[in-house]
Amino acid sequence: MAIGIDPLVDFAAKRLLGSTEHSAITIHFLNAILGFDNPITQVEILNPINLKDFDADKLSVLDIKAIDAGARRYNIEVQTTRPLGLPKRLTYYAAKMLVEQLGEGDQYADLNPSISICLLDSILFRDEQRLQHAFGLRTANGLSLTDCLQVHLFELPKYVIPSDNVAIGEPVEQWLYFFRRAADCTPEELADRLPDPVFNEAAGVLQMIARNPEERRLYDDRLKAERDQWARAEQAKLEGKLEGKREGK
Repeated sequence: MAIGIDPLVDFAAKRLLGSTEHSAITIHFLNAILGFDNPITQVEILNPINLKDFDADKLSVLDIKAIDAGARRYNIEVQTTRPLGLPKRLTYYAAKMLVEQLGEGDQYADLNPSISICLLDSILFRDEQRLQHAFGLRTANGLSLTDCLQVHLFELPKYVIPSDNVAIGEPVEQWLYFFRRAADCTPEELADRLPDPVFNEAAGVLQMIARNPEERRLYDDRLKAERDQWARAEQAKLEGKLEGKREGK
């Protein structure tokens, strides 16, 4: 039976990447996405998921904040639609985490990288074929000013799912496949395509959500809220087009 839990629903994403008991998943995800020369070995989740807080505020942004052993800060979020002002919001979150590092008496030289990561289930750059985008402070010819402010964006619909049944070995593609296909696969099918043990753990988290009545209710509530939000946005677009036609006439 398929797992039936979409990891792109932000409640599930936060369960996957924002749980202190599953930090190995977060570490593998960050290493795959960012590809640092010195891999991350330890992370601390700064805002671990709290079911009571979620239940009380269903419309809050369920991002994941973390810090690694090298004091680099991370803000991770998933978006099933393209919200207004997304590029500026991602930049704001990264800049906010950067500014918050400085206390009284601290020096600018002490600042550590602040990194926003967004998995977007929508298309932002329609004229660009690449799905993975890394933004930083650098010149047009690639000269870097500093690595202290970074935004990494992934346009998931651009990922072409392989038609064969061969195991996927490249770490970034493993995560792209997981976020696009996990809900429709059985754990055994996922294990065939994603042989790294961390994906067994990740599939187990999704299965836990499916089997736990309270977590399944929270997941379903969040899924409904996201669908309702998408429907309202589509209705607003339709009404705007109709109004534009009437004004044109």
